[in-house]
Amino acid sequence: MHLQFVPSESAFSYFSALEQYLDKHSRPVAFYSDKHSVFKVANTEAKGGAGMTQFGRALSELNIEILCANSSQAKGRVERANRTLQDRLVKELRLAGISDMGAGNAFLPGFTERFNTRFAKVPARPDNLHRVLNVEPDRLADILCWREKRYVTQQLTVSYNRKMFILEPNDLSKKLPGKYVDTYLFADGRVQLRWQGMVLPHKVFDKEQRVTHAAVTDNKRLGEVLAFVKKEQEAAPPRVRIKSSSDKGGYEKRERKPRRARRPQSAGRSRAESLAILEEFRKKHAKQKT
Repeated sequence: MHLQFVPSESAFSYFSALEQYLDKHSRPVAFYSDKHSVFKVANTEAKGGAGMTQFGRALSELNIEILCANSSQAKGRVERANRTLQDRLVKELRLAGISDMGAGNAFLPGFTERFNTRFAKVPARPDNLHRVLNVEPDRLADILCWREKRYVTQQLTVSYNRKMFILEPNDLSKKLPGKYVDTYLFADGRVQLRWQGMVLPHKVFDKEQRVTHAAVTDNKRLGEVLAFVKKEQEAAPPRVRIKSSSDKGGYEKRERKPRRARRPQSAGRSRAESLAILEEFRKKHAKQKT
């Protein structure tokens, strides 16, 4: 059993766990898993990937089969182990005073050894069927990464992950417009563009960044790419105004009538004068009744 705390369940998390497993046990014949989207393609009509996920592609390059459980009994074996771990492991961590991921991962090897000693079953065949890995570390890093293909435009640009990669003009890159290059996204965030195994030098322009023209002028580290973008933005025509429903219906705004001027305070009676007139009226009306 291999355990590891990770921020989320993703392809890169399984790449990290697989790398540690290969380093400790070498290469197995097959892995038995559930039908999680990391292991099995959920969309049968997907255009890319050759019917394999990124994790499945990595196992294929390592000559390791992946078998997805297709029965409730097989799925139950995994879930029973998870239920045991979610109960026992949480208590073990609490007793050890561990509350962060780093300390938890340092605690797991000892816990795994104790857990396997108590609950492991003797296999029907005691032979170790793991095979020698025979893969160089650099080659293993190229396998355990996210790989896709991207189109090269006539301007030697490649769009990937909401960013624009601008290839440096050279004898190789000038032959690539209209073709697809391989993108390598590594766990540390690095991105490489390759053509037939050769790394392509490039610059990166982030489409999502928002900067003012003054920031482009003052900030020297943004480089020539943003200066070029600034020039293009200044030369571009203004954007077309999107019509509202009122504009489409032909609504015309009417001019407002001028407001009536208020009568100045001096032109009317004061409050004291008004109260005196009211009091005189009351007295007069009271005399008429008597």
